[in-house]
Amino acid sequence: MGQFIDLTAKDGFGFPAYVAEPAGKPKGAIVVVPEIFGVNSHIRSVADGYAADGYLAVSPSTFHRVKPGVELGYSDEDMKAGFELKTAVEALPAPGVLQDIQAAVEYAARAGKVGIVGYCWGGLLTWRASAKVSGLAAATPYYGGGMTAPEESAIQPQVPVLAHFGNNDHWIPLDTIEAFKKAHPEVEVHVYESGHGFNCDQRGSYNAEAAKLARERTLAFFAKHVG
Repeated sequence: MGQFIDLTAKDGFGFPAYVAEPAGKPKGAIVVVPEIFGVNSHIRSVADGYAADGYLAVSPSTFHRVKPGVELGYSDEDMKAGFELKTAVEALPAPGVLQDIQAAVEYAARAGKVGIVGYCWGGLLTWRASAKVSGLAAATPYYGGGMTAPEESAIQPQVPVLAHFGNNDHWIPLDTIEAFKKAHPEVEVHVYESGHGFNCDQRGSYNAEAAKLARERTLAFFAKHVG
């Protein structure tokens, strides 16, 4: 359904983004921020899914500043490689990859209002974007690794946020989710009987029931705030 295009950030850096077009006039747009595995087949299918629901979907390559053409699977070796790449991106001078997400939002805005959704590290980037990226109407982080840590929880979102977590996520302890909820009463938080990565049907941690419910809630949230 989709194809890769080239986008350019404000600093002149060019990077690829996967774009999936809806069949008819778009309701709006959704920027899909990938996990630590790149814009792989799963993330492309997620973008295709949002396009099937009537949105222009844009998924920027968040690793391109440190390594082009990254597309990983979910083995232990892939996990290690992805974590190392994520660490390299996080070490970039500010605003780092947020300027690539900004460029994706600006491109997506041709379809109307823009929402953003991200998974794992992409969930953390989505949370940051809710405060630091302009042109957004809503943000939905899924199990954003690190976003419940005190320094990230201190972020004040500028748009409505819907956050999804699993209660058995070994990367995001439940007590930190509870602390996050208290710190951000304005954020709609849902916790599922699941572990990390429950939305990804290519991972052993996939939970079909949780993924279905979270997606229904996300689509209702975007229908309300994006179109």
